Amino acid sequence: MDHKIVDVRLFSAESTMSRPIADSTHDISTIKFYIVEVVAASGVTGQGYLLSFHYSPKAIEGALKDLRTFVLERSYSINETLRIQREYEVECEYFGNLGLLRWAYGALNVALWDAWGKTLGQPIHKLLGSNGKKIPVYGSGGWLNYTDAELLEEVLGYKKRGFTAVKVKVGSPDMERDIQRLHKVREALGGSVRIMMDANQGMSVSNAIKLSNLVQGLGIQWFEEPVSNTDFAGYEIIRNKTGISLAMGEREYDLSALKELIKRNALDLWQPDLLRLGGVEAWRASAIVADAYHLPCLPHYYKDYDVPLLATVANPFGAESFDWIDGIIDNKMVIDNGYAIQREGSGWGFSFLKQYLTELS
Repeated sequence: MDHKIVDVRLFSAESTMSRPIADSTHDISTIKFYIVEVVAASGVTGQGYLLSFHYSPKAIEGALKDLRTFVLERSYSINETLRIQREYEVECEYFGNLGLLRWAYGALNVALWDAWGKTLGQPIHKLLGSNGKKIPVYGSGGWLNYTDAELLEEVLGYKKRGFTAVKVKVGSPDMERDIQRLHKVREALGGSVRIMMDANQGMSVSNAIKLSNLVQGLGIQWFEEPVSNTDFAGYEIIRNKTGISLAMGEREYDLSALKELIKRNALDLWQPDLLRLGGVEAWRASAIVADAYHLPCLPHYYKDYDVPLLATVANPFGAESFDWIDGIIDNKMVIDNGYAIQREGSGWGFSFLKQYLTELS
């Protein structure tokens, strides 16, 4: 079978659930994605996608198109992920490998693994060696622009579907609103569902400490990105002064922040972003580093990739669940009583439906 890459196709798509949402630092107008599809000489195809929202479409599309040209001008096979990355990063060094260029490669890497899994007739969680563990998922959302009614409808919907944990956005200009929202969520859910909070880097150290202490009685399981991802001292201070578990990692393109926070004993949960880190190998390498310091892996956003990958690492904590791609793919992930059911189809086990894809020229 010929594994040579003969084509790379690029598409955009919008979620059927697209609507304006907001956290403490961003107003998001559109839930949009870019999809990379690789084609092997054997006829096997593989897909990978990245979440783009409405940001910098020309820059993202340009990076993806440049990567497509780079791959097609050379002779690569679908299983040569590390070779492609090494040579692409040499090519990209002038403008820097951290950031958008690595993100573009991450989408290609995910597509290559999909194609390789299909070639071997194996799902990713078996191809890489399964740990045999069930992977819990939590319901994510709680956006700051939601009314109280919308917030409660969302979290109660998660509970009705069997989720045992939900995450709520915090970092409102008025902290009292955050406190009231968290109290209403706890009252609505009762004690059987865990609650987490996420500030999306939008708070000061002092306010993060204040909020953590004021909601201590609600049993908040962990606090995600209370302050800037570069404020390592801030994470250390918040953890030492409150004792609350801290989670971060979604903004990182390498392991620098993870290593610094480990050194400061300032992190409890590592949240790798598969696309920002540059794909499967980098994601798994980060989980190995985290596990060496007893930090569980709780990845950011991409549940349809993260659930199978969590089944291949030593210390999986769980996956974040959004329903955003469910309406535009052919095989949405099943979640039963708070646990994801692994897809058994080859590769990642799902593909985007063609009627929702707009091809980039």
